[in-house]
Amino acid sequence: MYLDHFGLREPPFLITPHADFFFGGANRSALLDALVYALGREEGLVKVSGEVGTGKTMLARVLMNRLPDSLRPIYLADPLMDRAELLAVLADELGCTDLADGSPHRLLRAVQATLVAEFSVGRQIVLLIDEAHAMPADTLEQIRLLSNLESERHKLVKIALFGQPELDDLLDRADMRQLKDRITQHFRLDPLSPADVATYIDFRMRAAGYRGPAVFDDAATARIARESGGLTRRINVLADKALLAAFARGAHGVSIADAERAVADTRTRAEPVRTAGRPAFVRPALFVLAAAVLLGLGIAIGRLLPETASMSAAAGSASAAPAMPAPASPQAAPAAAAPAAPAAAAQPADMPTDAQSSEPARDGGAQQVAAGDPLEALLAGSRGWTTSAPAERWFIQLMSVPSGKGPYVLDYVRRASRAVDPALLRAYRTETPAGSQIAVIYGDFPDQRSAQQAIGALPEWIAASRPMARSVRSLRGESS
Repeated sequence: MYLDHFGLREPPFLITPHADFFFGGANRSALLDALVYALGREEGLVKVSGEVGTGKTMLARVLMNRLPDSLRPIYLADPLMDRAELLAVLADELGCTDLADGSPHRLLRAVQATLVAEFSVGRQIVLLIDEAHAMPADTLEQIRLLSNLESERHKLVKIALFGQPELDDLLDRADMRQLKDRITQHFRLDPLSPADVATYIDFRMRAAGYRGPAVFDDAATARIARESGGLTRRINVLADKALLAAFARGAHGVSIADAERAVADTRTRAEPVRTAGRPAFVRPALFVLAAAVLLGLGIAIGRLLPETASMSAAAGSASAAPAMPAPASPQAAPAAAAPAAPAAAAQPADMPTDAQSSEPARDGGAQQVAAGDPLEALLAGSRGWTTSAPAERWFIQLMSVPSGKGPYVLDYVRRASRAVDPALLRAYRTETPAGSQIAVIYGDFPDQRSAQQAIGALPEWIAASRPMARSVRSLRGESS
């Protein structure tokens, strides 16, 4: 109804999972990378838990598309199966022909034979089980037995369980201890923080084809964040109704009044979801532990994944990573594309052109840098802005990749400096559950609207990675 009014090619806030609308911010991209890495190793079982509406099904669907060719995913959406039904469904998905009398024993033998055949041609099966918290105990026991299927040295099937927090309670039962002991990685999908809700809403609008200044004002997004409790499904419902309210009054921007109408129409109030006694908007200690467990995985992910998959995940991951503020200036807008310049001239202003130079980069003051390391020089030259830029300033998050891809970062910055003002290109390093990441950012803007307008003027090859407008406040203190 309102698509043409807002310049959209499709509805931005459908609650049906769609991979093109996967939001990589708030550590979701890092979590996705960690899942790909864990399942790519010789892991048997991994678990992802989260409240209703946090995006577990979306994460599972996107994960299916991100797995390497050597892993064949099978997605099971119906948890209410007994052991025989589970084996029958799995046998059907695998295309087993020797089903004999269909007894559980025969089915299991047929499944095992097919798994061995798959492994002999270089493929392993990844079983993705949604709503696992609703599975009967006997079916979960069958899952455990399936995880035991292996060749002489390798697992034949890898399993990822997705479920609500009740899954954690279920696994804490004494009769579930054998299954719990086989889970090598435990991940938690948390609700979005208020700052991330604004970024999420803007991301969905642009993924649906919108180009222009932010449609939802700060008061509207704050109201939706408070009412939704940070749950993406509730955010989608409220944002969709708020858009409709703005359309009904002929406006091209969503105000607090439109958000209030959406809340009143929904007639539900979401209390903040609490995790282990903490408000949902506080990052739980689990991610701190996950960061320790998965320290350095970013480098491994960069080596294991194809370049294209790494690039795809990088854009989303950037939004979860903190940003370094750009040099202080009233407002920065991308410069018009210029003809290619010599490599030395194309480098950002704070990157030494001489690889052996020991001169410190300058950004509001001298910063000591590692001699002979252009990447460290770029990072050091960008570091000062984290503490000096006003919290209300905005910038554009261009991309993010594992720290092991330093040469790619330098190449990206050199290429980008030919199209935009190189003095406004910056980089920072941050730690995520998937390991260390390096992100590239651009500009220093007085408000979100200015940053969004600058995004619209970026070259097509930069815009293809879906850069995001970010506030300094939302990411303060996380960069290095």
